[in-house]
Amino acid sequence: MEDQAEKLREIMRQRKNTQNASVQEMSRNDKYGGSASGINAGGGRGSRQQEPSAGGSTAGGNLAGGKKKTRIITITSGKGGVGKTNLSVNMAIAFSRLGKKVVVMDADLGLANVNVLLKMLPDYNLYHVIKRQKTIREILVETEYGISIIAGASGFSQIVNMNEQERLDFIDELDTLSYADIIIIDTSAGVSPNVLDFIAAADDAIIITTPEPTAIADAYSIIKIIATEYDTINLDLKLVVNRAKSASEAKNVADRMINIAGQYLYLKMDYLGFIYDDTTVHTSVRQQKPFMVIDPKCRASICIQHLAERMDKSKLADSGGIGAMFRKIFSRS
Repeated sequence: MEDQAEKLREIMRQRKNTQNASVQEMSRNDKYGGSASGINAGGGRGSRQQEPSAGGSTAGGNLAGGKKKTRIITITSGKGGVGKTNLSVNMAIAFSRLGKKVVVMDADLGLANVNVLLKMLPDYNLYHVIKRQKTIREILVETEYGISIIAGASGFSQIVNMNEQERLDFIDELDTLSYADIIIIDTSAGVSPNVLDFIAAADDAIIITTPEPTAIADAYSIIKIIATEYDTINLDLKLVVNRAKSASEAKNVADRMINIAGQYLYLKMDYLGFIYDDTTVHTSVRQQKPFMVIDPKCRASICIQHLAERMDKSKLADSGGIGAMFRKIFSRS
């Protein structure tokens, strides 16, 4: 009996080693698939198996209960100063109030400012993960508002400049965020390659503008470049009009942009909604505290909550999570 038990244990060990090797190889070769089910594909920390999240699923969400879907939302703008980071942070809080686990990733690699808006000074950021000095979980900062943030890698010009091993390790680390229901990526303003890749690879891409002519022109520019660069990809673009004096003003701006995008660029774009011009927002920026917290009943807060609720009701296609998103980005570089 002891001999049989020992043989059985040896067979199980061999089977486990074979399965691990197969999963690692699939993770290296699959550029468009889902996560590696919690098993790292790279070196260094490659043998580390990720711990189950509080929700009971491993990174990537592949358990008997089914695959967990992590919604990736990219928020961008044609120019700076139109409220992109404010929308990212406050929408994250709105989703949190709907019972979602939310992570905000600051992907502005030049002027990261999510932490500034929250009056926080993280010791580490994405750069330390890319260079394998820290893990994602080690740089993840919990806030008092029910959301988590990842500080941007200021000074690191382009994520796509990473070498192959850095990419594999980085994707493995990102897969540990798959416990989250929603990951909001706050990009830099403008039309850099990083921004375009984040837009093309996300589940939902939100473009925010204001009624100002310059903001509208810059928003149209980024939409035009998206249509040109990614004409073969079915993008789910959504438009938000910020600092609107009225619902009719916002709708006029949205209708004009959506019609032009459809008529001249053959690009479908949906009007997600608008945010009122509200003095509470200016107060929140000065106090470095989200306006959803300062005054949940102010007009801007109510608008944000409506945006989150509307997105939450929309159907999410099968999502490979944050790791799969970056696999798509790297495959185009």
